[in-house]
Parts: sequence; C-alpha cells; structure tokens
Amino acid sequence: MDIEKINIEKEVKIIFMGTPEFAVPILEGLINNYNVRAVVTQPDRPVGRNGQIQYSPIKQLAGKHTILVLQPEKVRDDWRQIIEFDPSLIITCAYGQLLPRELLVYPKYGCINVHASLLPKLRGGAPIHHAITDGYSKTGVTIMHMSPKMDAGDIISQAEIPIDEKDTTASLHNKLSILGRDLLLQTLPSIIDGTAPRIKQEESEITFGLNIRPEDERIDFSKNRRQIYNQIRGLNSWPGAYCMFEGKRMKIWESYIKEDSFPTGFNGQITNLYEDGIGVKVGNGEIVITILQPEGKSPMRAANYLNGLQNKASLIGRIME
Repeated sequence: MDIEKINIEKEVKIIFMGTPEFAVPILEGLINNYNVRAVVTQPDRPVGRNGQIQYSPIKQLAGKHTILVLQPEKVRDDWRQIIEFDPSLIITCAYGQLLPRELLVYPKYGCINVHASLLPKLRGGAPIHHAITDGYSKTGVTIMHMSPKMDAGDIISQAEIPIDEKDTTASLHNKLSILGRDLLLQTLPSIIDGTAPRIKQEESEITFGLNIRPEDERIDFSKNRRQIYNQIRGLNSWPGAYCMFEGKRMKIWESYIKEDSFPTGFNGQITNLYEDGIGVKVGNGEIVITILQPEGKSPMRAANYLNGLQNKASLIGRIME
C-alpha cells in the first residue's frame, strides 16, 4: 500500500488554486499526501487604513513549505504560466476567479473544485453565510468537476453536517473546512484511478449563495425574529449585521430569541433591559442583543454597554433602525 501511495504521489502533479483561510486545511492535506507543484492565489492586496500589503492565507502556507506561488491578476489572461508546470490535476477551493477553458481541459485528471455547500444548493461565493442567513438546517461540502459556469459542474462526492442552532458563519466555516479536507482526501483516489462518478446537478433544486452585499448587512426589524437571529449569526464574524442607533452605525454580533416575549410598540424599539442584553421589538416578538459594537469602538457585551451608561433606563423606547 505504501508503494502504491508513493507511485501516486510521483505521478499526480497538482496545482492548487485558493485564497482564503477556508482553503488552508485543504491545501495542508494535499501537501502532506501528494505532490503539490505550485499554488495559485489572488494578488496581494492592501488591507486596513494604512494600506499595508497582506499575503493571502494560502500564500502564507505555501511559503512555509517553499512551494512556488503564482498570482495572476486575471487568470483568464495568464493561464499559460500555469500550464508550463504540466499539471495532471488542478484543484481549486475558494480561489475567487473563474478558470478559462484552456485550463479546464488541460490536466489528465481534470479540474476539480471543493465547494462549501451541498450542490446544487447555494452556488456562489458566500455559501456558508447563506446557509445560516437563509435558515438551512444542514449543509456540507461538494467535490465537483469544474465547468465554465459557476459551480455548475458534475458532482463527484458530498458530505453533509447539521447546522447547529448556535452556529455562526465563523464556527460553521471551521467545521466545513475540515470536512472539505477529509472529503477531498477520501475522493482523490477515485479521481486518479478513473472510477469517480459524474452526477449531474438537478436544475430544479438550484439556489444561490452569492457574495454578501452592503444592503444584506443592515437589519430590518420588521422581519420576524428567526430571520433577524439568522442574519446576525450568519454575518458573524464577517462582515457583521448592523443597525443605526441615534445617527450612528451599531454592529450586532450576537443575540437570542426571547421566546415568551411579544411586546407592543414600533419595530426596532428597545422594549426591555435584561441582565445579559437589550430587548428589541421585531416583527413577531423580541430579539435580545447580547454583543454589540458601537461605531468607533470594539465589540462588547451588551451588559457592559449598559453598565457604562449614566442612565440606562432612558434607553427604553428608543428606536434602532
């Protein structure tokens, strides 16, 4: 068995294409088991107010293992430098660009993608966010053959996990990243020996998890409490749900549904102050905000925010919008 594994490692020349933290465990799994010839990631970008250049998590990992890194601005124009490595398999995970046909048809074992949803559900760049914000009870990872159309290729394998009531995008992200690593390593032998299936996606079941837009971040307190609760945890840890409070932006990071409370008044009105948070009226009940972030400040527990006010009782009746 070890001899077979060594032969596979020598035969399969892998180019890995990915960018964010989600792809790191997946690349690590490949480095530990296969021959990764090079890594392709997005160009370095300035980050923060100082505009400091920051390497992608995948570039940082490749550097630790002295693996060559390619960073084409537009891979559809610069695909030839990838083919020069004569890859027999290209694996992508959250790379951030669509691959041109010249790359898709070149490798002996094809181009495959690790996608963080149970396709055809949640095609697009933010499937983890939408799995929570859209109220899914389960999600998972799909290994798929790539096609020119976004996330539309044939399915090879899938693994699913339930979405916990308290999962945030941050916690679900970590679970799916490890699941993706394990599923890819389980699936690769069948891709290499030619036994991997090609399962067409059911067109009638397609949904989308497209990138989060600025308008998706603002809380609409007229929605029901489940929708708002899902939005808050679905945008945690990035980019964060927010509302406006007395002319300033306030991010809301954590909350819970107050099951037995159905206050009257205006949607968005602060109705109760609890030991652990601030009760706000929503479309069909009450949400209790437990971690918030006033504009210009760090995230804090709502209890600490209340303790810092001279007259916290004066909050009752004020409107978040």
